Amino acid sequence: MSKRNLRILRFYIVGWTMAMIFLAIVRGVGTEELGQLKFDFKSSIIISVTLGPIFGIISGLASIWAEKNLYRKLTLGKLLLLRTLYAIAFIAVMIVAAYWVYQLYFGTDISITTFALDEGSGAIYFYILATDFFMTILRQVNLMLGEGNLSKIIRGQFYTPREEDRIFMFLDLQASTTIAERLGHVRYSMLIQDCFNDLGVAVEQNNAEIYQYVGDEAVLTWPLKEGLNNKNCVNAYYNFSELLEKKKEYYDNMYDCQPFFKAGIHSGVVTVTEVGKYKKEIAYHGDTINTAARIQGKCNALKSEVLLSENLKNEFAENRFTFSEKGQVPLKGKKEPIQIFSIHKELAR
Repeated sequence: MSKRNLRILRFYIVGWTMAMIFLAIVRGVGTEELGQLKFDFKSSIIISVTLGPIFGIISGLASIWAEKNLYRKLTLGKLLLLRTLYAIAFIAVMIVAAYWVYQLYFGTDISITTFALDEGSGAIYFYILATDFFMTILRQVNLMLGEGNLSKIIRGQFYTPREEDRIFMFLDLQASTTIAERLGHVRYSMLIQDCFNDLGVAVEQNNAEIYQYVGDEAVLTWPLKEGLNNKNCVNAYYNFSELLEKKKEYYDNMYDCQPFFKAGIHSGVVTVTEVGKYKKEIAYHGDTINTAARIQGKCNALKSEVLLSENLKNEFAENRFTFSEKGQVPLKGKKEPIQIFSIHKELAR
């Protein structure tokens, strides 16, 4: 299982466990059960810490499957409706799991039907639906801010600017103006949607973080160590390109074209901070980002699919790639030219 999927599971396991413990506290302190099942506070906590991870794993696996197979096809409203229908089915699973756990710890002579319809259970089911709805919203906010950034914002990690060593990749759709004129604005936007949905392969397989989408351009980033690990920062490009190639028939049928991206990659120190008062965003600042963008802009002139800086090339611990030196290239906004290399696809694995 990928690191990303493990993070999703952790989010749901922690979330559901906390939600169940909160329910146990509300029901177990200064209240009395209405139904046949009487839980003291200690018993409620035991049941909560047992059921919480079970519910979290079920919800997490469902979310992983939905994000991979459904999210690109659904609006947020339809997604929430689907999650509500899922929650109803989830309640049925919850009843079976809760009945089994209760039998395991305490034993009972009542049937599962009586257990499910016990007085006061309606409020619990409503709480389950509300929790699932709330966690779905949190998950979507997390995706919009960038995976993992929501918790960092809550902790105030970006409130004060700080420096990080990072790798940035700028990806740009080639012949975008010609394609846009031929397709029109709506179909062109649909093409960009499909391309950037397929860019998810770089997130899933190469642990990339999507920093920004700017028109027909996407910006990926990695912490330096993560980007160098397994050559993620280079293999992400080829995994994305290969997926577009595999879907050639789809793009030909839908848009009568084969989208092709070129990339510029650079590494260095950047400043990361939280910006905006009425719209929060995590922003990276520094010459590293500008240089990566300028390198990408040289792809056509240097007749290369992927260009990277000498600074990044020298970071690779082992030379598994074949590089072609492009020489000292002047970049807009830079006082001195920088050494740039292209990398050959067939030896990039």
